[in-house]
Amino acid sequence: MKVTSRLLKYSGLLLIAAGVLAGCSENDRPLDSPVRFEGGIFGTFYQVTIADPLTQGEANALEEGFLAELNDVDQAMSTYRDDAELIVFNDAPLNEWQPLSNALIEVLAISRSVSEASNGAFDITVGDVVNLWSFGPEARPEEVPSDAELNERMATIGYEAVDVDTQLMQARRTRDVFADLSGVAKGHGTDRVGAYLDQQGIENYLVNIGGELIARGYRDLEEQSPWRVGIEVPHSGLPEAQHVLPLEDLSVATSGDYRNYFEVDGERFSHTIDPRTGRPVKHQLASVSVFHPSNAWADAWSTAISVAGSEEGMQMAVENNLSVLMLVKDSDHWQSLASPAFMDYFDKALIDELGIDAWEAPAVNR
Repeated sequence: MKVTSRLLKYSGLLLIAAGVLAGCSENDRPLDSPVRFEGGIFGTFYQVTIADPLTQGEANALEEGFLAELNDVDQAMSTYRDDAELIVFNDAPLNEWQPLSNALIEVLAISRSVSEASNGAFDITVGDVVNLWSFGPEARPEEVPSDAELNERMATIGYEAVDVDTQLMQARRTRDVFADLSGVAKGHGTDRVGAYLDQQGIENYLVNIGGELIARGYRDLEEQSPWRVGIEVPHSGLPEAQHVLPLEDLSVATSGDYRNYFEVDGERFSHTIDPRTGRPVKHQLASVSVFHPSNAWADAWSTAISVAGSEEGMQMAVENNLSVLMLVKDSDHWQSLASPAFMDYFDKALIDELGIDAWEAPAVNR
C-alpha cells in the first residue's frame, strides 16, 4: 500500500508539472504577424492591429491592458451608465465646481477650445436639439419640429455654460445643460489605447475605434510599408474607399452626413445639426477627414468642420493649421478638396494621382 500511495503521489506531481509546462508552452507560442484584436466598446467596434512580434502570453497581457483603458474611458464619459462620471457631473448642482478626473477634464477642455475656435459649430450640449430632429435616443417620428419646439430646445443648450478649470481640475455647469461627449470620447479612447501601447514598447500598430484611427510604425516590418487607410466616397448610395492614404505616426477622424438623414415632402434633412441655428445643415459637404497627432482633437474638429461646410470649414482649417480632406458634392460627382496643411504633409505625386484639389480661398471683391 505504501508503494502504491507513493506511485499515486508521484503520478499526481507529474500531471501537475505537465499542466504547468503546457501552460508555459502556450504562453510562449509566437503568433503570426500582424495580430488583430476585435470587440465592442462605446456602442461601436474596436480593432487593434499590432505588427510587432508577439507571443500568445504577450498578446493576452496587451489586450487586457488596452481594454482596461477603454473601460476607464467608458466609466468616465458614457451617457448610458448611471454611475458614469459624466452623468454624475450632469446631475451636480448648478454653479458648483466639481472635481473631475484628469481624463474628463482633458476632454472637456478640448471640447471648449474647439467650440470657441469654431464659433460654436462644435457644441457638446447640442443633444437636446439633436433628439428633437429624431437623430438622438428619443423615440420620435421623423418629422420637422415646429419653431416653438425648436426655440424651447435651443434655450437648453450652449457650450459656454460648461466652465472648465484645468489648473484645479474641476468643472461646473452654469445652466441646466447636458454635456454629451460622444463627438470626442471615441477619439480620446483611441488616443488612450495608442498611449498604452507606446508605454508597453509596441512600435508598430493601428488602432481603429468606430472609424477613428491612429497609427504608429509599419504594417509590414520586413518591407517597412506604412499603414494605409481608406477615405470613403459615397458611390451609388454605398460607401467606397476611393482615396487610400498612408498613415504614419498620425491619427485621422472622419465625420460625414451621407448615411443618416430623413425626407419629408421630398426635402432631405441631414443628421448633422448646426448648434448655432438648431437646424440640419444644407451645404454640399458630405465628409470631412482631419489628420492630427491627437485623435481627440481630430474627432472634435471633424465634427465642427462638417457642421460649418466647405468654405467656412476650410477657413477654420487654415486659421488652425489643420490637415483636412473634404468630399464635396459637385453636381453629379464628388470633388476632393484639401487644406494647405494637408497639401504640405502628403506627397504631391500621391495627391495628384488621387485627384485631390487644393482648396483656394474665394476672391475678395474690392
